[in-house]
Amino acid sequence: MTVTAERPAEVTPRRPERGPGSRADGWIRRAPLLPALIFTIIITQLPFLFTIYYSLQSWNLVRPGSRQFVGLDNYVNVFTDSQFRQVALNTVVLTAGAVIFSMILGLFFALLLDRAFFGRGFIRTLLITPFLITPVAAALLWKTVLFDPTYGLINFVLSPFGVGQTDWISTFPLTSVMIALVWQWAPFMMLLTLAGLQSQPHDVLEAARVDGAGTFAVFREVTMPHLRRFIELGLVLGAIYLVNTFDAIYMMTQGGPGIASANLPFYIYQRAFLGFDIGQSAAMGVVVVVATIIIATFALRLIFRSFSGEES
Repeated sequence: MTVTAERPAEVTPRRPERGPGSRADGWIRRAPLLPALIFTIIITQLPFLFTIYYSLQSWNLVRPGSRQFVGLDNYVNVFTDSQFRQVALNTVVLTAGAVIFSMILGLFFALLLDRAFFGRGFIRTLLITPFLITPVAAALLWKTVLFDPTYGLINFVLSPFGVGQTDWISTFPLTSVMIALVWQWAPFMMLLTLAGLQSQPHDVLEAARVDGAGTFAVFREVTMPHLRRFIELGLVLGAIYLVNTFDAIYMMTQGGPGIASANLPFYIYQRAFLGFDIGQSAAMGVVVVVATIIIATFALRLIFRSFSGEES
């Protein structure tokens, strides 16, 4: 017969009513943070609440006196708007394309810079430079210096191949914006993956080579699994930032021709400040914020799970 000893119940230490560790002492310690907390709530949550309020009204500044409460009509119009669906698709294509190609290019540069060679520091500085340029200056650089049909360097370089006077921005507007974003964000991905490469345990790499693994096998079986969490982190951070791209589109294409290169932030700007439709643009803003929060929550949970799993 087996006798099982009962485990004594855990006794939670009782909080003192006064002095250190009491509830009043906790509030006294948190009190200096309250002004910052209240300020953060005011500047972040109140504008969003006002946006929700405006989204429930029909309010166009071109028609004074027509403001009225319409309930969810603006949201219905948003989801039945074919232009909104096209712009949402543009946003997905632009964000996903820019992030993925930036990561591929950044990984390629990181693999090159992980090797020792003469002038590596100088080359690394040159490769980081695009990320330090402001988005407006980078967009103007690509629009006037590189993509210009008459004086652009790309047409000059490709002229021996018969490309001629191609107007890249008008012919390929979304691709042109994506190329400018990839050029600017590849250095960020390079820095992230380079940090991952330089944190690899060298004894594992040496053991793999001693076992006869080739360069590609070491990269596939050892390096890529180690870099997975760095790549996931870069993809999530890049997507969160690039989904709000506005500067490059405004400076290079103005969302055109038509809405061919417009994304959601630029389309909302057009409806609010060019069409003066405050109600519908507010509804679009609420939809975009909610969708971004949902996607970002799942992506960040994936990242935290990946890093915590690595630590365990």
